Amino acid sequence: MAGHDRYDYSAIVDRPAFNWPDGKRLAVYIGLNLETFSFGDGLGAELAPGGPQPDVLNYAWRDYGNRVGVWRMGELLASLDLPVSLLLNSDIYRHCPEVIVPFRQRGDEIVAHGRTNAERQSIMSETAEAAMIDDVTDTIRAHEARAPAGWLSPWIAESHVTPDLLAEAGYRYTLNWCHDDQPTRLRTRNGQGLLAVPYPQEINDIPAIIARRLEARAFADMIVDQFDEMRRQAEDQPLVMGIALHAYIMGQPHRLLHLRRALSHVAKRDPNVWLCTSGAIADHMLAESPP
Repeated sequence: MAGHDRYDYSAIVDRPAFNWPDGKRLAVYIGLNLETFSFGDGLGAELAPGGPQPDVLNYAWRDYGNRVGVWRMGELLASLDLPVSLLLNSDIYRHCPEVIVPFRQRGDEIVAHGRTNAERQSIMSETAEAAMIDDVTDTIRAHEARAPAGWLSPWIAESHVTPDLLAEAGYRYTLNWCHDDQPTRLRTRNGQGLLAVPYPQEINDIPAIIARRLEARAFADMIVDQFDEMRRQAEDQPLVMGIALHAYIMGQPHRLLHLRRALSHVAKRDPNVWLCTSGAIADHMLAESPP
């Protein structure tokens, strides 16, 4: 059976105890995806089955996220004082850089999310993938005056060398590996390693709403239930809960209504809950146990 050597098996019940800052037990972060898509070709989520290209219906639906949805979601997150990990296609700087400004002004984290979600890096040659990673990194550094520390691949698509290329490009953590409720060390060929911060595939609006066709009310209930159960589990050991959102999905008014209810529940100032960013989680883990 084919396998990998990125990490070893580890039962969560057998691990050493540790705490998040100030003794908190559950770290919660929101990953807000801001994405661009090619008109007339390339990849993209579908609200309805698309016809021959150009697929105006689905392209325009996705573009709604950058024109309207992100502004509504930004207002909601700011009103609840919730920090954000902004998972950013670097083409946003070319297409609609205005959408980044409110998050930059709040001091939210910018996480590299590839160049565009119209492409998949898993089918690139190693040379092309390395060049793409460098291009994304340089673009974000040029606009934000610092390089991003974290990476999420478009469509969570990895080649066999993606973790190696990320470590070699200076990345400290990835959100690609969704196999645990605590951060995990990934081995890389340069020996430096890469931290995998848990990124959700269940509490994620694309699998839930686009793939499973759940209504927004049910997805909001999932967020609340996940939070309540993980808060209980975290009494025994520290855990990470991520909430993955896309502006063109949850920024739709009928979904935003239910998202407001769910995030208001999460935003209650529970003394055992650390509301943070994925980068803050990585920084804490790396400070506690350096590579």
